[in-house]
Amino acid sequence: MNGKLIGTPVLAIAAVAAFAAPRAAHAASCESLAKLALPDTTITLAEAVAAGGLKLPVPAGPGGIGGAGGNPYAALPAFCRIAGTIKPTPDSDIRFEVWMPATSWNGKFVGVGNGVWAGSISYFEMVQPLMRGYATAATDDGHQGSPLDATFAVGHPEKLVDFGHRAPHEMTVKAKAAIEAFYEKKPQRSLFVSCSTGGRQGLMEAYRYPDDYDGISSMAPANPMVPLMVSSLWTGYVALKDDASHLPPPKLMLIKQAAVKACDAKDGVTDGVIRDPRACSFDPSVLACKGADAPDCLTTAQVAAVRAIYAGPRNPRSNAQIYPGFEFGSEAMFPLQTGGPEPFPVATSFFRGLVIGDPKWDFRSFDYDKDVQTATSKFSSILDVPPTGLGPFFSKGKKLLLSHGWADGLIPARSTVNFHAALTKAIGAQQTAAGVRLFMVPGMGHCAGGDGPSSIDTIGTIDEWVGSGQAPARILASNPPGAPARTRPLCPEPEVAKYSGSGSTDDAKSFSCGKP
Repeated sequence: MNGKLIGTPVLAIAAVAAFAAPRAAHAASCESLAKLALPDTTITLAEAVAAGGLKLPVPAGPGGIGGAGGNPYAALPAFCRIAGTIKPTPDSDIRFEVWMPATSWNGKFVGVGNGVWAGSISYFEMVQPLMRGYATAATDDGHQGSPLDATFAVGHPEKLVDFGHRAPHEMTVKAKAAIEAFYEKKPQRSLFVSCSTGGRQGLMEAYRYPDDYDGISSMAPANPMVPLMVSSLWTGYVALKDDASHLPPPKLMLIKQAAVKACDAKDGVTDGVIRDPRACSFDPSVLACKGADAPDCLTTAQVAAVRAIYAGPRNPRSNAQIYPGFEFGSEAMFPLQTGGPEPFPVATSFFRGLVIGDPKWDFRSFDYDKDVQTATSKFSSILDVPPTGLGPFFSKGKKLLLSHGWADGLIPARSTVNFHAALTKAIGAQQTAAGVRLFMVPGMGHCAGGDGPSSIDTIGTIDEWVGSGQAPARILASNPPGAPARTRPLCPEPEVAKYSGSGSTDDAKSFSCGKP
């Protein structure tokens, strides 16, 4: 669930890297960096890797496509690989890696983040920056283990702090030092590009460590994280609290198809994509069974469950919204949260282990008032980024690129819309115009995929913005390889892509950005 140059094949990036302006080779040998002395840090590996010579497990699924035999590392250029461990506290164990091009370094650095609860180094996320000539770094966020499991922090408060914000900062500081030692020059530009937990890490960098990066691309940020955990629990709870409310995957696809049918043409183009769910009304009761339960209809309890997921969790006493609900068109991803005997383990492990502290805790007993207050008071200051407090980042002229797929079924898209609105209010119109843009992606799921074009050059966009000072007026999105060719412009909030009335609706040139 991390940010990257989404959907772009690795071999295609090699062509981009080939045109990078040649620069002087590194000044130091890679192996000599084994003796690099950094505070609280032990260098565990310093080796020169030949072109195509990296030996790592190949990521499963679509992320593993690229290079010879589906190996995304096979097309990597020669680079210097540094690995190490950082221990800022006695209970810390932050592992990190830095990859630096052996030749044709473009003089810049890209940090990448993690997914869900992390627990490993995001090697695949380092591929795209390296192939484009950037030095790049990643961390395991301070622990090793399943990304779905929060119990690494039970009894280890410093590890939670490492995960919350300290590990990416420590990684960044050490990576910059390694880059300077290798090339005998500091990176001229530092960027952070990531999605999901990585998106939250980017926001946290801007909030707590505004000197670390010049530009940050934060896609689908898992923020604020504590309320998001409540949202994940709620989504599973309403569908799993009893047999009558259960929503099997075929019925969720039925709901999605009905939602798209109701909302698709609202933008003047019937293309299987909802441009902006805010412009549509859809009630799942149109699928209500006329008689007994059947595969092509919803029971009364199932209709209520879907409505509750769309509505999102609220405080039962004050009726205040805890976190936004999911949008019409995002239903295809709900099985990830509703497909087991319990809600999403990312959330249940957090509440069972850290908030409630009871291994026998039943998710049905959660109090959406008192337990939310407990979770917030204990963990929000560590895990959440408020929309206030980012002024120092923007006062330095730095840039924040926000984006989110409208069909995201793991992190409600409205959370980023709301963050952007609150941030705009906090820093004012002038700083917003200079340093913040939000691009919503119609039809895109979580970080990638979905019914709409979702291949987006987030690295190039934030790099160009920082370098030129000119904010992007639109971003080109395209379908991934293997899908029917389609491109669309993404427009900065509150603008949307509007069809001109002529030309192919699969060609971005037939659309312009404007007010809805």
